[in-house]
Amino acid sequence: MAKATKSKQAAHYSFFESVERNFDKAAPFTNIKDKGILDQIKACNSVYSMKFPVKIGEKVEVIEAYRVQHSHHKLPVKGGIRFSMDVNQDEVMALAALMTYKCAIVNVPFGGAKGGIKIDPKKLSTYDLAKVTRRYTAELVKKNFIGPGIDVPAPDYGTGPREMSWIVDTYSSLRPGEIDAAGCVTGKPVTQGGVRGRTEATGLGVYFGVREMCQDAEMMKN
Repeated sequence: MAKATKSKQAAHYSFFESVERNFDKAAPFTNIKDKGILDQIKACNSVYSMKFPVKIGEKVEVIEAYRVQHSHHKLPVKGGIRFSMDVNQDEVMALAALMTYKCAIVNVPFGGAKGGIKIDPKKLSTYDLAKVTRRYTAELVKKNFIGPGIDVPAPDYGTGPREMSWIVDTYSSLRPGEIDAAGCVTGKPVTQGGVRGRTEATGLGVYFGVREMCQDAEMMKN
């Protein structure tokens, strides 16, 4: 009976609910006492779930994709786009929420967001991958889910400068005359307005974080 209960709990595990539980544990340590405000901070403001057809090889496939804007308390919202077969709405919501909290902790002026397309990029040709990415971008433009002052995606698992270049090219073609169109994504190739150092930024962040932790004698005792 105990094994069956554990199996059932594992089957219904929710990443987003886990993030919410951790938020609830941290909330008493803040100076916010109004439950309504705390509930608003936790909630995902906008969730866009989409399915669109793309011709892959000789057949049409329906692609499942998402973009979640967790918090509009500061604009634009910011968060990467993942390409993975593990992508689902729960995961994207959780990662968008974590983006909000990360931005707030380091005091950068962005709300949190995240996106994902349920595909295996290793199994698609460059041509087909570009088609999927461009179609996804067009869907985001239709619903006003991307733009320099609204929502600025970035690379994440399975994506990089190449995919960001496809996104900015598609966005610019659909918004002709928008002078800051190149600001619709970060992580672009340097030749297309990207910044140097973006590729190694995440790894360097881990290095500096670990280095600072190791210099804290009290923390190292534990």
